[in-house]
Amino acid sequence: MSQTNKASNTRKIAEAAVMLAVATVLSMIKLLDLPYGGSVTIGSLLPIIIISYRHGVKFGLLTGFVFGIIQQLLGLDTLSYVTTWQSVIAVIFLDYLIAFMLIGFGGAFKKFKSQPNALMIGTIAVCGMRYICHVISGATVWAGLSIPTNAALLYSIGYNATYMIPETIVTAALAYYIGSILDFRNDSISRFSKPERPEVPALKWLGGFIIIAAIAFDVRTIFLHLQNGETGEFYVMGFASVNWGLIALVSIVAIISSTVLISVSSKNYSD
Repeated sequence: MSQTNKASNTRKIAEAAVMLAVATVLSMIKLLDLPYGGSVTIGSLLPIIIISYRHGVKFGLLTGFVFGIIQQLLGLDTLSYVTTWQSVIAVIFLDYLIAFMLIGFGGAFKKFKSQPNALMIGTIAVCGMRYICHVISGATVWAGLSIPTNAALLYSIGYNATYMIPETIVTAALAYYIGSILDFRNDSISRFSKPERPEVPALKWLGGFIIIAAIAFDVRTIFLHLQNGETGEFYVMGFASVNWGLIALVSIVAIISSTVLISVSSKNYSD
């Protein structure tokens, strides 16, 4: 192996280690903790998706697998709820190792011209894969434990949707936002910029951040009411308890604020 390849591999491993650390920290910051179980993080899957986008799906799958091991170690208490060794193995693989390893497919859309779209679509795809793993686990391993035996599949589909849908929305929005600011396609991560003006306007960044913050707030406010605290089922009637007026106010203020900031930024750019 040449010195160049060794340096490249060392850089990839170091970058993966940093991204794994960031992903682990983000996984412990809960945007939403649901009453019957399940939580929504602030884009904890995104660092793994970025690694896959930068260094390929194979390396992404390996990084995702390691992240799954870390998540399993952090969630060891989950295994205390299952009763047989077969169930323990099934939970480890379906809810952790496979579910998080599949996040490594997040870079599969790198051929797309638009990096923000590639990252966003990759995020939606891998969150869907992770969701399927959790649904299968719920309908098999958890049936008769925390999930009713009757209609276990339908229950699992609804229960896992209560946290995976908001997780997907928040992560996809962050993926698009980060992907429009930073260029991950080269050896070194750099900012997107216009050739004649190398500096990216801070106001544009702030406008995008306000939109992301509003999306996170709205998602939390809505999905906080969509899980039945006693049964864990997806509670459709919970929509009636949502403070839609507050959501509308936050959304309108965010849209107006970001529009003004981006307009000012564009004006400064053209001056």
